[in-house]
Amino acid sequence: MRHSLTNKFLPAVAVGALVLAACGSDDDASSSDETSSGESDCGATVEDGVLTVATGEPAFFPWVIDDDPSSGEGFEAAVAYAVAAEMGYEGDAVKWVRTTFDEAIQPGAKDFDINLQQYSITPERQENIDMSLPYFTSNQAIVALSGSAAEGATSIADLKDVKFGAQAGTTSLQFITDVIEPSSEPFVYDDNVGAKAALEANQIDAAVFDLPTALYVSAVEIEGSSVIGQFPAEAGGTTDEFGMVLAKDSALTGCVNDAITAITASGALADINAEWLADNTGAPVISE
Repeated sequence: MRHSLTNKFLPAVAVGALVLAACGSDDDASSSDETSSGESDCGATVEDGVLTVATGEPAFFPWVIDDDPSSGEGFEAAVAYAVAAEMGYEGDAVKWVRTTFDEAIQPGAKDFDINLQQYSITPERQENIDMSLPYFTSNQAIVALSGSAAEGATSIADLKDVKFGAQAGTTSLQFITDVIEPSSEPFVYDDNVGAKAALEANQIDAAVFDLPTALYVSAVEIEGSSVIGQFPAEAGGTTDEFGMVLAKDSALTGCVNDAITAITASGALADINAEWLADNTGAPVISE
């Protein structure tokens, strides 16, 4: 029996303001019909007859359940299988591999066809790799321990003297420096594990994550923490649009985009979102 985010820790953890992206209208993503090289071929996989899908090591809930993407359980695992099926790959024709977050977005050949690790779509990344149309949109959110300098903040001005931390190379880190603009430089970690450890050890006042991760961290991973607030785009921030990573000028990019467009139009993507995430909010909104 599948266990959903809602069943596992909602409503204690209410995932909020999770809005599925308007797939097919993102100007930063590649065309849904063709790659930048002008060719689209759903059979152009790294291994003949197999779609090789990559994720992190480990892969975390609610994106992948029990670090087992082959189960199809968890939001990104389910999305990957739905996209694969649209491309003509089902059952044993889907193979999972692992990569680090950073190595997947470096220039060069890939040992995977698509990679899902909550990669935000940015122009900088698209200089080295292809990114698909968005399959998910999330706000940024702050997690802090009880008694933190961030506790009770209702505006960005309240956060200026907070000591922040975030994973290197993420839009969460960019959000801290560009939008919050704290009085001290944020602490930077190789991955979210490092940021969470620093928060738990009181080495930083608060950490920034995408909202689903923030809710999970506060509810399950770090006792005594809470989501201080989230930042909708209209409050001066930006939302995170997650896209799949492909090799630069991959012949698969158009096929992947077509598949994402199809599962959006059919409602399958919304169903996956409803099963593994949720549509209500429990995190307060922080304004400008």
